[in-house]
Amino acid sequence: MTLLLENGTLLAMWGAILLHWLIPIPPEFHPLRLWHQTAIAVATKVNNPKDNAKQRQLSGLLAWSVMWLTVLITLVAMKQFVLFDSLFNLTLLWFAIEWKHPHQLAKRLSKGLAEDRIGYCRHLLSLELNRETDKLSRVGLGKASAETLLLAYGRQVVCVLFWYCLAGGIGAILYRLAMSMARCWSPSRLAFQDFGLPAVRILATVEIIPLRLFALLLAFGRNLTGTIKTLWDQGERWLLPGPGWLLAAAGGKLTLSLGGPAIYAEQRRERPTVGGPIAPAALHIAQLQQLLYWRLWCWLGLCSAWLLVF
Repeated sequence: MTLLLENGTLLAMWGAILLHWLIPIPPEFHPLRLWHQTAIAVATKVNNPKDNAKQRQLSGLLAWSVMWLTVLITLVAMKQFVLFDSLFNLTLLWFAIEWKHPHQLAKRLSKGLAEDRIGYCRHLLSLELNRETDKLSRVGLGKASAETLLLAYGRQVVCVLFWYCLAGGIGAILYRLAMSMARCWSPSRLAFQDFGLPAVRILATVEIIPLRLFALLLAFGRNLTGTIKTLWDQGERWLLPGPGWLLAAAGGKLTLSLGGPAIYAEQRRERPTVGGPIAPAALHIAQLQQLLYWRLWCWLGLCSAWLLVF
């Protein structure tokens, strides 16, 4: 008990999670909203469509570096003046983590699919995805729902906590800012096809370890052998290495079919298919949510143990 009370970083982590559930920051007032708007403004200035592909990639890398390093330097400088490191870490993690929204989204999507409210589910997913959702079928909605929840939990909870354990509140918020830029400048949008590549590659690099570790955590328990085989055979097929393992592990665990074609900017793009043979429906979304719920608590326990020891 004494060790726990003396570990301010651990107490700050649990405090931030509790605060996030009790007092979630409204999206319209969230600091990340301002960051997103700034990223759009910067891209408007420096992403010149007349430049060749290499020039646009270089512009994207320089824009990413200037924005991210500016925040890093500012936060490191601020840390020198704070009186309570724990409060500083708690505040930054509170800004960075997003656990409650995916939890609520899962319930809404599961209920919407069960009630066959196709338009409602399309609208919910349109707020989360860069891809087009207005023509998704029931099967497409099930797949998109499962993929959205997996990546939302993986990036906004698993990766945020991982980087918090390694670099405190600064690490957590800097990861979230990198994730936001990759989403804002997604190469799936024609305007950012080259400009956004550096942001996506950086994100893929910093999330590969936590997402793969969490994918292994998902595999434990029922159907362990089959899940590991699916993960091993299919995990590398996906466009990004971290999400590929996560989708393959969840799909193999619950024998769900994930991936397949998707429409971005009115263009059909073929994506690999991973997982099992069953197209996700309302019941499977509820099962996936239950699986993720318990594995996230296990992940939180592992993070707590890491902070206690190190």
